[in-house]
Amino acid sequence: MQPADTKVESPRSRPDTTAAVTRGTRRFFALSGHATVTELSLKGGRRADIMAIDPKGAVTIVEVKSSIEDFRADGKWFDYGPYCDHFYFAVAADFPADLIPDHCGLIIADAYEAVIEREPEPTPLNAARRKAVLLRFAQATAGKLWRLEDPQI
Repeated sequence: MQPADTKVESPRSRPDTTAAVTRGTRRFFALSGHATVTELSLKGGRRADIMAIDPKGAVTIVEVKSSIEDFRADGKWFDYGPYCDHFYFAVAADFPADLIPDHCGLIIADAYEAVIEREPEPTPLNAARRKAVLLRFAQATAGKLWRLEDPQI
């Protein structure tokens, strides 16, 4: 998080909190050698807030929660387990960590960085599912890059 002598205003709205936590979490993963993508559609219609792939091909899904209400209103995260080796919630520092289930990982983030507070229980993907998830990740990120390069498409 920010050094003690640097004060950063905390976001005031849910969208601002979501954006800040997402940014800090992605920075953390990038510095750890992971590639990330946001809003990745999964088979079955669910959409992962952040998916990260490490250099060995391990898949991590991160569900970003901006508030207690956001956490309580959204149960779709139960469906993410079959699509990743590791599952985390990422929240701001003022989120009550005791709400996050013990078997899930916990990341505390701001707009600049993140720290892992708790590792999740690993749930290794089988080879066929890993291949399908990695292909979906590759296609999604290539598509996002192309749309940046050619926004008129």
